[in-house]
Amino acid sequence: MKSVTAFVKGHRRSSSDVEFKEKTRLDAKAAMNKTLAKIANTVAANKEKVLSEFEGFEQLFHRFLTETGPSVDWEKIKLLADEAIKPYKELASPDDKQIHELLDKLVVVKLNGGLGTSMGCKGPKSAIAVRNEFTFLDLNVQQIETLNRKYNTDVPLVLMNSFNTDEDTEKILARYNQVRVNIFTFTQSRFPRINRESLLPIATNFGPESAEGWYPPGHGDIYASFYNSGLLEEFIKQGKKYMFISNIDNLGATVDLNILNGLINSEKKLEFLMEVTDKTRADIKVDEFKSISKFKIFNTNNLWVNLDAIKRVVEDRSIHMEIIVNPKTLDNGVNVIQLETAVGAAIKSFDGAKGINVPRSRFLPVKTTSDLLIIMSNLYSLRAGSLKMNPKRSFPTVPLCKLGSQFSKVKDFLYRFASIPDILELDHLTVSGDVTFGKNVTLKGTVIIIANHGDRIDIPSGAILENKIVSGNLRILDH
Repeated sequence: MKSVTAFVKGHRRSSSDVEFKEKTRLDAKAAMNKTLAKIANTVAANKEKVLSEFEGFEQLFHRFLTETGPSVDWEKIKLLADEAIKPYKELASPDDKQIHELLDKLVVVKLNGGLGTSMGCKGPKSAIAVRNEFTFLDLNVQQIETLNRKYNTDVPLVLMNSFNTDEDTEKILARYNQVRVNIFTFTQSRFPRINRESLLPIATNFGPESAEGWYPPGHGDIYASFYNSGLLEEFIKQGKKYMFISNIDNLGATVDLNILNGLINSEKKLEFLMEVTDKTRADIKVDEFKSISKFKIFNTNNLWVNLDAIKRVVEDRSIHMEIIVNPKTLDNGVNVIQLETAVGAAIKSFDGAKGINVPRSRFLPVKTTSDLLIIMSNLYSLRAGSLKMNPKRSFPTVPLCKLGSQFSKVKDFLYRFASIPDILELDHLTVSGDVTFGKNVTLKGTVIIIANHGDRIDIPSGAILENKIVSGNLRILDH
């Protein structure tokens, strides 16, 4: 099987890299199927679910073996036609009499598979306190409960957990027994990590000794897992029409009645609606995506999808998402790859798919403590689980904040701020090194604070820094 190492050259083989013969491909697939069968036989319970997941993995693995070329050919990328993206301001607002009927057709799904490890926390990321001691999950529950009480509806909240977050999330949900929200959960698939050299699973069973051998295969797995859970069929029977999908850590992704009204009352049936928003330089992550003049918008991962259409594309296997090959090196030094998919990539599999250019306020992800600083600050007020921009802010965009590695974990972040600074007039903040902030600090304009190695900078309580550079020698210099 050593010859298959060429398959993953550069994480995505090219047809010019290797002469890929049919026998080799069949050998690789046969070896994988044999190994999966052995692993399945170690399962004592829920074997049917495991076999269903393996079927999904086998399909993805087969595509990985047979499809050639890069996942994205940037030379063939073209801009969308203007009519493919609808401006948010063109949406009509429903009247109060319509809202109850609209909400009765909605299911809200939050992607809850991530852990808080990148921010130094254990357990589900959704359990991290982000504002007034409320967690991501608390805020999402409050949002849905407010809708249900205000409009006398029954909008369900559905959490797609991963095997990493499911058990802890179920324990947390006990605290919401008295709220007016029906909360459902389902678990996305568990796929085997593949040895990069042999292209065989590194796990031998489902026990704790093989925990590193498994991974959740990206949020594109939602369609199959939601279908397999039985929830899709149940909601369709209840008369639900659309589900609103978003990341649980995007605090701007609330239920938008104007969008829902546009979907339900569209003259042409829309099966898939993707929320996009204008891109800024703060959003640049991919080399090919750096041109703001060419790529002016990006996917917020807020999606509205027709439930009947999901059932159709899953059952007839017409859904297609590009494979993301994610290389990793495990703690024991073994190089592996993970085959993943992204939920938004399914847009081409649905009829009448469109984009809608929404305000930037609908994209407030919290991926780092730099984001946490913004969310916890006086830039926002919290009401019924939703964040609202402070009207005293001169412009609607948030400041660009870059906190150094000393702030990367939540506990360290909280230790270094006696209180969250006033950043109402802040444009840009960069902090590096051993820096702490006293109480009631105000930051305005562009502020750069750099403590060199061995230095420590303590910003005193009540300090006002406006267009300043604070260097390692503690002098405050004009910027």
